[in-house]
Amino acid sequence: MKKIIYGILIFSILSCKKEEIKEYVLFSGNIKNSTANDLIIMSSNSTFRDTIKISANGTFKDTLKIDNGTHLISYGKLFTRIYFEQGTSFEVNFDANNFRETLTFLGENPHENNYLLQKQEKQSELIGKRNDFYALNEDEFKTKSKIIEETLLREINKNKTVSEAFKELEKKNIKYEHLNRLSSYEKSHAYTTKNPDFKVSSEFLQEIKDINYFNGEDFLFSNNYKRLVDKYVESKTKELIENNSEAEDIVKLKVIAEIPNEVIKNNLLYKEAKYGITYTYDLEAYYTIFNNASSNPIYKSEITENYKKLIKVAKGKPSPLFENYENYNGETTSFNDLKGKYLYIDVWATWCGPCKIEIPHLKKIEKLYHNKNIEFVSISIDKQSDKLKWKKMVEKEQLGGVQLLADKDWNSQFVKDYLIKGIPRFILIDPQGNIITANAPRPSENSLIDLFNELAI
Repeated sequence: MKKIIYGILIFSILSCKKEEIKEYVLFSGNIKNSTANDLIIMSSNSTFRDTIKISANGTFKDTLKIDNGTHLISYGKLFTRIYFEQGTSFEVNFDANNFRETLTFLGENPHENNYLLQKQEKQSELIGKRNDFYALNEDEFKTKSKIIEETLLREINKNKTVSEAFKELEKKNIKYEHLNRLSSYEKSHAYTTKNPDFKVSSEFLQEIKDINYFNGEDFLFSNNYKRLVDKYVESKTKELIENNSEAEDIVKLKVIAEIPNEVIKNNLLYKEAKYGITYTYDLEAYYTIFNNASSNPIYKSEITENYKKLIKVAKGKPSPLFENYENYNGETTSFNDLKGKYLYIDVWATWCGPCKIEIPHLKKIEKLYHNKNIEFVSISIDKQSDKLKWKKMVEKEQLGGVQLLADKDWNSQFVKDYLIKGIPRFILIDPQGNIITANAPRPSENSLIDLFNELAI
């Protein structure tokens, strides 16, 4: 009897070992002529991001809990896509001064990544100049895109080095690339031909109508499939908004919540809510939709934490404070120094393109409300090392109002308290220091004047 029990235990242990799934990748490498301190890995849908430190001699090593599929790798201004497969160990090596020519892969799955490099070169050769490609008429474009698809399918079919599982997924990915090109043609052709009114014929997109948008395996593997799913969500949202009085972000989240595939639904819900929850005008409705639809405990935990922080800066709550921010005159200003008037706060930076677009509109609004019961406060989150750059822009653009430099850029407590993840961000505070809205309309939006009128400013 003891022998039988012992045998069962041994079998159980062996069975457990056999079924053990390694959900991580051992990733290492060596960078010659290294200058940057970090290597960044990011998934195309923003659900994964990791920063790997580079040692002084250019080597790096990390264990990544990462999904199978291609991820974007960036090193300074250099970037490429690399295929990761759970349970493998591999390394990437390159010379920062000669990136493309020296990029090599070693380890357990170098063949897939070598294939992707060769494919990228072949695809660029077949497409030629992008503007010329998208300037082709409908028939010419579709014919050329189909030739590219068929050429790449022949290449992957005759490849003897990649795994069969990768090959089957890649064949579908190549087809999605073709469909993605077709779906991008209308806007790209209108832009390259300077014909903004251009519309494709009804037959042109016939192939796209047959796509199954709810394939979780293809979603995880193919960035082209992800883009097609994103376009499906955008199209469905636009369609529903026409007969719906709800805000666009609420409608879009509802569209995603209806996706029947859990992998796709959870990924898109998180991708949307990670930043979207910080901008929504209806926090309770937004969070409720997300929380009821998401089944991923990690994603739910993070978004719930963000929700709890945002409740603290809801309408009517006392505003978080800032203390002793340096002003343009070289002195300091604190939040409490400005109480007694409405405060329209602009969180911006000199490197932010959308922030610069708002500058002329902000100057116009500020002039219109000069001597009114409102103070215009601009808080730059430029780094302290860029203080001179900030001052020069304030002077060059002749920016008015109260110009301040935050103490720790993105890590400034005021910025973190408002959970600001993107700029420009505009905040409106009442004379008592309470929040009217943590997501005020931009100066370029007519609704800002409507809000000021409603408050009788």
